Amino acid sequence: MYLGIDLGTSGLRALLTSPVGAPVAVAEAQYSAQHPHPGWSEQDPADWIVALDQAMAQLRDSPGFADIRGIAVAGHMHGAVLLDAADQVLRPCILWNDTRSASEAAELDAMPAVRELSGNIVFPGFTAPKLRWVQRHEPKIFDQVAKVLLPAGFLNLHLTGRHVADLSDSAGTSWLDVGARAWSDRLLEAGHMRRDQMPDLAEGREAVGTLRPDLAQRWGLQPQVVVAAGAGDNAAAACGTGVMAPGQGFVSLGTSGVVLAARDGFHPDPETAVHTFCHALPQRWYQMGVMLSATDCMNWLSRISGQSPAAMTAPFSDGLRPPSEVRFLPYLSGERTPHNSAQLRGGFSGLATASDLQDLTAAVMTGVSFGLRDCLQALRATGATIDHCLAIGGGSASPYWVQLLATVLNQPLQLPLHGEFGAAAGAARLARLAHTGEPVDAVLTGPEIGQTVLPDPAQVAAYENAYQQFRAQVAAELQQS
Repeated sequence: MYLGIDLGTSGLRALLTSPVGAPVAVAEAQYSAQHPHPGWSEQDPADWIVALDQAMAQLRDSPGFADIRGIAVAGHMHGAVLLDAADQVLRPCILWNDTRSASEAAELDAMPAVRELSGNIVFPGFTAPKLRWVQRHEPKIFDQVAKVLLPAGFLNLHLTGRHVADLSDSAGTSWLDVGARAWSDRLLEAGHMRRDQMPDLAEGREAVGTLRPDLAQRWGLQPQVVVAAGAGDNAAAACGTGVMAPGQGFVSLGTSGVVLAARDGFHPDPETAVHTFCHALPQRWYQMGVMLSATDCMNWLSRISGQSPAAMTAPFSDGLRPPSEVRFLPYLSGERTPHNSAQLRGGFSGLATASDLQDLTAAVMTGVSFGLRDCLQALRATGATIDHCLAIGGGSASPYWVQLLATVLNQPLQLPLHGEFGAAAGAARLARLAHTGEPVDAVLTGPEIGQTVLPDPAQVAAYENAYQQFRAQVAAELQQS
C-alpha cells in the first residue's frame, strides 16, 4: 500500500492506494490562508502538520492502512518556509500567490544570467524574491534563516527529519540551474543566499529516508516506511496522469489554472512567461502556462452572490451558449502567463440593467477559459505541442465548462473514466517507485478515457472572435497598469 499526500493551498488530501495503484481510501483536512495586507498570502506551516494528523486519523481504519510501504508528498510550489538553526519556523510561509515581492522579482529578473540559468522569468510568486523581501523588510528574521524549505520539503522534514527537496519543486525557486538540475551558486549569490541554507536535492522517485519511528508508532504503521522525495503539485499531477512524453499534456481547472506539456528536453523560453521546470523523473522536463485564478474566480463569485458554484452552473445544461456581451477579466490576484503582472486586476465589463447572475457566471467561466487559451498560445510559442490533452481539476466536473474550454481552445479534451488522477495520485505513484524500483513506464501510465469532449463547431468562430476582443481589452488594461 502507498500513500500520496497533496499539500494544497486550501487543504491537505491524502490518498491511500493499493500495491497496483488502485484508490482505496481518501481523507481531507482543511485550513485557510491569511491575507494581512493587499497582495499578501500566508499560512502557518503548523496547520499543515495538524491537517496531516487529521487525515491519517481518518484513514487509520481503512483496509490495508497498516501495510503502507511508501509515502510521498506533492506540494504547492514556491512557498518560503523559513527555519532557524533549531528547525523552528520563523514566520508564516509566504505562498505562491503572494505578490508583495514584485519589485524584488523585477530586480532579480534584470540581473545577468538569471533567466539563462533558471530558465524562467523571476515571477513575484517565486521563492527567491520572497527572501529578498524578507531581507529588506524583516532583517532580524532574515539574519536567523538557517534553512529555506518549500511546503512539500517542510512535510518531508516532518516525516523524515531530513532537509530535502525534489527537483521539480526546487525548479520554481529561481535558485536552481534548471538545465543542470543543481543549485546555482550564481543564482544564490544574486538572491543573497548561501548553499548551506538550501535543502539536499533529490529526484522525485528517489527514496530520501524512512518515516520517523515516533510517527510510525503514532499512526499505527510498521517501521521502515520509505519516504520518496515527491514533487511539486503540477509535476505530481503529470505523474498521476501519465504525462511524460512530448505531445502529452493536461489542462487543469483548479484554484489556479494550468496548461502543461511534457517536453523531450530542456527548452526554456522565458520571454513567453511560460514556466520551464524539471519533471519529477531524471532528465525530463515540462513546461506550463499558469493563471493565478481559475476556479478561484468562481469561488469568489460564489462568496459575493451567496450561491454555491454548483447552483450557479446548474442552469447551464442545455448546450453551449454563444459568447455573452458581459465579459470578465480573471485577474483577481494578478497574472503570470503570458502577462507577468502583479498589478493586473479582474473586472466585469458590458454590464446592463438586465444582467443577472447567469450572465456573470457565464462571463467568469469564459474569462477563465480565455486565460487558459493565453497559456496554450504561449506554450505553442516555445515549440511545445499537445496532441493528447486531459482535462483535470475540480472545474472539469462541470460538463458545460469542459465543453466551453474545448471550444475556446479549439482542442479536444479527454476526461478520465474514473479514479484519482491529481497530485495525490502522482505522489502515491512516486512512493511506489521509491519502494519497488519498478520501471517508470510500468507505473506512470495514462488513465482510461471515459469521454473525449470536442469543440462545438457551431461556436468556434464566435468564441474566437470573442477571444480576440478579450485580448484587446487586456492589452488596454496592461497599458494603464
